[in-house]
Parts: sequence; C-alpha cells; structure tokens
Amino acid sequence: MTDLPDDFPADARPAETYAEVEDALLSRWPETRLEPSLDRIQAFTELLGEPQSTYPVIHLTGTNGKTSTARMIETLIRGLGLRTGRFTSPHLEVMNERIVIDGQQLSDEDFVRVFNEIAPYTHLVDADSDHPLSFFETVVGMAFAAFADAPVDAAVIEVGMGGSWDATNVADAQVAVLTPIAVDHAQYLGETAAEIAREKVGIIKPGSTVITAVQEPDVAAQIVERAAEVGAVVAREGLEFGLRTRVPAVGGQMLSIQGLRGTYDDVFLPLYGAHQAQNAALALAAVEAFVGGDEPLSEEAVKDAFAEVTSPGRLEIVRRSPTIVLDAAHNPHGATALVEALEDSFTFSPLIGVLGVMADKDYEGVLAALEPVLAHVVCTQNSTARSMSASALAEVARGIFGNDRVSVQPELASAIDEAAALAEVGGVFGEGLGSGGVLVTGSVITVGEARALVTRGDHS
Repeated sequence: MTDLPDDFPADARPAETYAEVEDALLSRWPETRLEPSLDRIQAFTELLGEPQSTYPVIHLTGTNGKTSTARMIETLIRGLGLRTGRFTSPHLEVMNERIVIDGQQLSDEDFVRVFNEIAPYTHLVDADSDHPLSFFETVVGMAFAAFADAPVDAAVIEVGMGGSWDATNVADAQVAVLTPIAVDHAQYLGETAAEIAREKVGIIKPGSTVITAVQEPDVAAQIVERAAEVGAVVAREGLEFGLRTRVPAVGGQMLSIQGLRGTYDDVFLPLYGAHQAQNAALALAAVEAFVGGDEPLSEEAVKDAFAEVTSPGRLEIVRRSPTIVLDAAHNPHGATALVEALEDSFTFSPLIGVLGVMADKDYEGVLAALEPVLAHVVCTQNSTARSMSASALAEVARGIFGNDRVSVQPELASAIDEAAALAEVGGVFGEGLGSGGVLVTGSVITVGEARALVTRGDHS
C-alpha cells in the first residue's frame, strides 16, 4: 500500500469496534444504488496494491445458486489441502459472513482490523471521484485485501449483481462459473434473460475456463459468443459434465456426478433439491478446471468435502416440532426450484408459509409458484426500507390464494408464531395433526432475520 499524504483528514480515525465498522460501511451508498463503472474500485484496488492479482480466482455469476455453489467449490478446494478465501453476498445475519478464510468467517476483531487497513484509502478515492465508494465496493476491497494478507491459495468470489460492472470484476478469474440465468434485478440488468446474460458474461476473461449450467438457448449463445471473443474454453452441463443420478436420502441426497476428468459415485450431499445437485455438478467441474491436468480428483477427498457442505438459509431446517424451514428464494426461478425440492424431499401436511418480500421483486411470480404447496400464507415484512408492507403483500396474495388462505402479521416473530400454531393444528386444513411445517421465504433479509430469531433463542 502507498503512504498516506501529510494532509490526510484527521477525522478519519480507526474504528475500535465491529459496530463502528458496521456504521461506517452502512453510511456509504447501499448495494441497491448503482453507478455502472469500475473506475472507483479500480482506483481503490490500485491504492491497495492490486491484492486481487496475488492469488488465482474462481468467479461466479448467475441468477440463483451462486452462494451455495461458491460454498461447495470452497469446501472442495480446502479438501485438496489448499488455503481458501470466499466472498459471497448478501449476508444472512452479520456482515463478516461475506469474507471467509479457510472456511471461517472473519472474526469481529479481524473485520475491524481489515477495515482499518483499507479505510484511509476509501477517503482518497472518495475525494478523487464524482461518486463515493459504495458499501459493496468497500467490502469487496476488504475481501481482496484480507485474502492477500492471509495469504490464500485460491479465492472463490461471487458477484454482487450482474458481471461486467460488478465491483468484483476487477479480478481476472482463471475459472468463470455461470449458474442458471433467469430474470432478476430487471430494473438494473435488463428485461430478458438474454439481456441479463450480456451483463453477466463480462466475468469471462481471456484464457479462462467457463463452467456453465444448462441455460436457455439465447443465454447459451451469449456465453459462447463472449468465450469466442476472449479466447475462453467452455464446458457445459449436460455435455462436458453433469449430474448422472440423484436419489433423495435422509438429510440430503446421494449423487453420481460425471466430471470433466472422471465419474464420482455415491456422493452424499447434505442439502435438498435437484437444484443443489446441479450446483454440486457445477462446483465439481469448476474445481477440476481449476486444478487442471487429466487425472480425476481424489474420490475420497470429493466425498469427504461434499459431506460437510452447508448452505445456511437454503432449505435449512432450523427447528423441529413443528419443523421450520428457511429458504432465501426471492424470484420466480428460485421459488420454482424451492417447490420442486419441497415435493421431492419433504412430506409436510400442512405446510404454512411465512412470506416477506422486497417491493422491487417479482413477488406475484413468487406467490404463484408457491401457491400449490402452501395450505396458508402469513404475509409479513422485514426490517428494511425496501421491504413490501405486509398488508400490501397480503392484498396480492389474496388474489392468488383466496381470502381464507391469507393472514397478515407485520412483525416477523408474530408471523412465525402464527404459522407454527397453524402447522401444529393441521386439522384446520383437513390434514393430520403433528405433521405440519413452516416455510419462511421471499427474501434473503427476511430469512436472515428469521434465522436470528429462531436459532439465537430470541423466539419462543
């Protein structure tokens, strides 16, 4: 890093606590306020000494499945004996979830330390830019610096939104992973999957290897065109690699995966749903491409790594009696995958939904996807300004579910209580007693707040 000038502002004192860092970061432009340019993050990382160029990178984009796939990739690489960094967003409960080294999120103390190391340079960029560094750009800089300081052997980086103009794209990835691309963030990225794909394929860099999920034809065309333009190699799910078989099992599912280098049978994945099995195939192919060579990975290492994969807030069971399941689905594509996984792996009767959504999302599409599996939906809201009000959401829900299957509880804790009571008294819905479940979904924020309520003992 460069030395600071003598006239640097005296009021930019180091933070002493995690809360001070959180306040400082939240005072910056929020993640939803975008100014499409890499100028600020490039200036920032240049001042930091280009930390993102000191380790190889696996970069992920797509509409759904990025965080789960990133967690699988990181666990597999650690299983091969390499030191890893992982950056994902958004967080469920606390900011330091976003920056993980060797499978452990930064401690509060390390989060403060890394922030203090990079904070002076944020002021230099702010002073020299038309717009200040955003929250997201600042946290990306923190992650890049933390990984360089560790140091890590590989960094697994998830985009925040899109690709080309995402702050993470100052890193040049050796492997680019594209999970399924559908319509989300339409107001920022485009109205069609093809338009969105044009933005997302920007993470494909010269000489890289592209690992892509099965995509719609017009999306696949965008990927192939970008790869040809920059001289990247493309490996496609269903052709060069893919899932051979999957069988639901207690606590997850058993998989057989055809990788780029070999076949891996009897792999236990402790996550639910065909979409997570697809993510596992992507992750395995990405790690094979990253390692290189012609030999398959160690079958034992692959099995051991997948067996320890977790993905909080993704069909995560956080309580029993009645069972409470959390899932961060927030668009129709994610909600459809969620429904398929519920039908595949669970037998709740009845299943009561607790739904809190962001006002700028396709909440009507989410409701329509969930309607066939929910006996009743309790409409609620999360604590952010972007959240749709519970009453407004209920108005839309009544048009899809009917009046009798919708209730309103603006307080999330009360919504969970009501849903749990309805699940336990299944006879109200003509179902058997004691077999009901609660599904909390609609937003990462809603799920994160519900997780805190249920798992920290703040909720009855």
